[in-house]
Amino acid sequence: MIHTMPAAAVAVWLGTVVTILSRSHADRNVYPSAGVLFVHVLEREYFKGEFPPYPKSGDASNDPITFNTNLMGYPDRPGWLRYIQRTPHSDGVLYGSPTAEHVGKPTVIEITAYNRRTFETARHNLVINIMATEEFPLPYQAEFYIKNMNVEEMLASEVLGDFLGAVKNVWQPERLNAINITSALDRGGRVPLPINNLKEGVYVMVGADVPFSSCLREVESPHNQLRCSQEMEPVISCDKKFRAQFHIDWCKISLVDINKVVPVYITRPDPGTGILPEFGEYNPPSESLKSRNYFSDFLITLAVPSAVALVLFFILGYTMCCRREGVEKRNMQTPDIQLVHHSSIQKSTKELRSMSKNREISWPLSTLPVFNPVSGEVVPPLHPDNYETTSMPLMQTQTNLQNQITIPQQRPSGKWYS
Repeated sequence: MIHTMPAAAVAVWLGTVVTILSRSHADRNVYPSAGVLFVHVLEREYFKGEFPPYPKSGDASNDPITFNTNLMGYPDRPGWLRYIQRTPHSDGVLYGSPTAEHVGKPTVIEITAYNRRTFETARHNLVINIMATEEFPLPYQAEFYIKNMNVEEMLASEVLGDFLGAVKNVWQPERLNAINITSALDRGGRVPLPINNLKEGVYVMVGADVPFSSCLREVESPHNQLRCSQEMEPVISCDKKFRAQFHIDWCKISLVDINKVVPVYITRPDPGTGILPEFGEYNPPSESLKSRNYFSDFLITLAVPSAVALVLFFILGYTMCCRREGVEKRNMQTPDIQLVHHSSIQKSTKELRSMSKNREISWPLSTLPVFNPVSGEVVPPLHPDNYETTSMPLMQTQTNLQNQITIPQQRPSGKWYS
């Protein structure tokens, strides 16, 4: 049952939603019941008279209006009360489920309306008097997850009435009431993409006075539990009674029997009086303090690290400067053929660098063998320094290779011949 009516009004099964504001600044009183869903709509039409009209007469006023709600004397609303307004051109909605601990405590909600065109404001108060009811809370509670609805769509009285009617046909209780409505975003859900008319989803908790029907318990069968674990839709016989308007995720349904729930009592320590126990008189320290010698602290902090750093510096310097082998010692330990090879590479490099400055030079020595690969002896060049290289062919013939030295080859028997 949705309560947003004065105390003198007659209770109905699904109460009509009334506005809380008028042109006067008098407080509005509502009397919801503990454990029952409370819905209150803030209609923009009733605030248009609080703001100046458009300059031209006859124009329809469609000012963007937003609302701010808070508990009087506090920056936010009570924990059980939520507020939603999708756009500045839509109505705002206050909704929630008060608990038994709020019974008998008037809750004053300050409602401030902002005109986003003229930047003017109007403020009114809503006094919520939570009443206790003997028949609440209902012992059997079921929570449904509806995938194709947003929370403001589900809060509409006609939509919520259709859903409660479908649940009543499946459950067949004597008393059935909406207990709470929660957006899927408040349960850690993700904002859907703006495609294919996707919805955020909403959780609706209802309570009844009779045990759960066999249809609602079908989701607890091993076959349906296996399908839910495989992310498949379970087979529910009464799903067709909801499918026309509400797409329910049966894997997320929650069935709770509060008679079987073990209450958890939290024991809190006694806060006490807040006064420290008596410890006698306070004795401040003496005014004549003893002088302290900081020389030992200086040695430990500066002298020891400096000495260690100096020793490491000398070790590093000795290793880098005093233990070098030198060029002569290096050449003595290096094979002669490797030295000759290295020397020829240096000569060829110098010759190539000089050729880049003047191309009118003799045949480059880098194209000729400069040492015997077996004996390591230096081989004289094929051509003298005054040899004319401009008329040398690219491909040498046998006559051009008369002065070429034959490289010794090894016989199969292991002897050398030339």
